[in-house]
Amino acid sequence: MSDEEHQFESKADAGASKTFPQQAGTIRKNGYIVIKNRPCKVVEVSTSKTGKHGHAKCNFVGIDIFNGKKLEDIVPSSHNCDVPHVTRTDYQLLDITEDGFVSLLTDSGDTKDDLKLPTDEALLKQIKDGFAEGKDLIVSVQCAMGEEQICGLKDIGPKFHVFENMLGKTSVMGPHASSSS
Repeated sequence: MSDEEHQFESKADAGASKTFPQQAGTIRKNGYIVIKNRPCKVVEVSTSKTGKHGHAKCNFVGIDIFNGKKLEDIVPSSHNCDVPHVTRTDYQLLDITEDGFVSLLTDSGDTKDDLKLPTDEALLKQIKDGFAEGKDLIVSVQCAMGEEQICGLKDIGPKFHVFENMLGKTSVMGPHASSSS
């Protein structure tokens, strides 16, 4: 057999589960849980004692991490619950399109153009205002169960432009920059 017959294409999420099991009795406040097939942050946990005909039960109150809706679930404490894999990644904001999509710079230097602006009004205003003012912005993107959403913003200051003039001198241009030689 030749080497060509044994090459496999790597897929980022090939076979990767979007959740993992965790015993209900071990899930705590500020952790994550899947309620009604939605990734939620646990805001309240209460446990009922073992009854005459059953197990101790955990009552979970969670907030959907993408739409902010409150969800509740009751699970026997010895049973497993699905817990979402939640990641948070920072990207530099490059552009905002007229139809509400953002262009983001990844760590590898590629662009990510498939995310819409957030629906949270305060965060949306901060992003649009900062971008309009020409600030360098870093957005935090939260990802869970195949969904992604901008969930935070960091202002890393005004944009600086470094260029070399015809005499070979390097200059830094920005609101508070001074030329250097």
